[in-house]
Amino acid sequence: MQNAHQKAQADISKADRVRFSLSFFVCSLLWMSGLGIVSAVLLPQHLKDVVGGAQATTIFGIINAVTAIASLVSNLLFGNLSDRTRSRYGRRTPWIVGGGIVGGVTLFLTGVFDNVWLMGLMYCICMFGLNAIIAPVIATLSDRVPDDLRATMSAFYSAGTTVGTSIGTLVGAYFITIQIPGFISAGVLMGIAGLATVIVWPSEQSSKNMAPVKGGLKEFMLSFRPPMKGARDFWLAFVGRTLLIFSYYMILNYQLYILEMYIGQGKKAAAATISVMSVITMIVGLVGSLASGAISDKIGRRKVPVIVASFLLALGYFLPWVMKSPSSMMLFAGFAGLGYAVYGAVDQALNVDVLPSKKEAGKDLGIINVATTLGQTAGPIVTSALVAAAGYQLVFPVAIAFAIIACVFIQMIRCTK
Repeated sequence: MQNAHQKAQADISKADRVRFSLSFFVCSLLWMSGLGIVSAVLLPQHLKDVVGGAQATTIFGIINAVTAIASLVSNLLFGNLSDRTRSRYGRRTPWIVGGGIVGGVTLFLTGVFDNVWLMGLMYCICMFGLNAIIAPVIATLSDRVPDDLRATMSAFYSAGTTVGTSIGTLVGAYFITIQIPGFISAGVLMGIAGLATVIVWPSEQSSKNMAPVKGGLKEFMLSFRPPMKGARDFWLAFVGRTLLIFSYYMILNYQLYILEMYIGQGKKAAAATISVMSVITMIVGLVGSLASGAISDKIGRRKVPVIVASFLLALGYFLPWVMKSPSSMMLFAGFAGLGYAVYGAVDQALNVDVLPSKKEAGKDLGIINVATTLGQTAGPIVTSALVAAAGYQLVFPVAIAFAIIACVFIQMIRCTK
């Protein structure tokens, strides 16, 4: 069975390679654009408008803490469920399409309410929908993409995320004073992400002929056990990935508050700065992602790009710490954005390389992709705590430390160069 699977991967046509490349890019571009509109600009501003600046930082941190838990559970859940799905549309497709719809509707509803409890609830449900897209899509790297193309496909996914982040931030900044149209745009973008993905990529084969999953509830619960045997590199990748993403989102998700409360810009000036930052991030992100992924596949190495990425991220965090100006945040966008793109290009390829079992790829990638959602949501929680304790001045050196430690963990991996 494994040999047949490997042969199927090796026989992938040039047309299908193009379709997979486009589908990974389109998927991350759409959901990240939608999420970025809300997470980077509209949600923090909406909270500030509703409860005031002093409470907004704390509540934003709490919402991120709760959504971190939702993301942890949902990524693992949908990775496992998609492994076990038997349908005429395959294992991954039904979850990807359904997740987009749920995520899009609830992302929009996050901006409809002025009650912070309802905002938080909708945002949490959105994370379930989003991870119903992400977990099965990433599992496809193991299912259907050859080894020597994984970094390239990961690069297209990362490029989509980078461009989506920039587009989301630009759109969010545009709608900062009239927010409902922005929330509608966010919901539509995430809502169509899953459907667009399965339309673009080669149709997934039916999974009805696969051996059915045996056992009842007990077996199902036991199937969530994380890998332990021969999983040293898996956990090193998990910790390194968590800390590196953690460091980036400590700054990224608080860029509006940093500009307004640390650097001292007003709402409109901060929105203008964020727009410039978004364009910078998009440009360097595209270049960094596509170049790094292609180079990694060509030289057969994953760790060297991680070293480069960690240095660029640390430099990006250092500059606004010491300069404390709008231009320093633009430099953050350039250096840290490039570093994050370089890392993202090899990220998913590295994750597939360290899998202990290909048969449980969806579940195990669901576990390791928890690092993404954990870093994206828990990073801002630490920022909130640091700001409450000592102000924004402490956020930047802590982010630098996390980036350096992340690089050390990833360099300790043995199964890939």
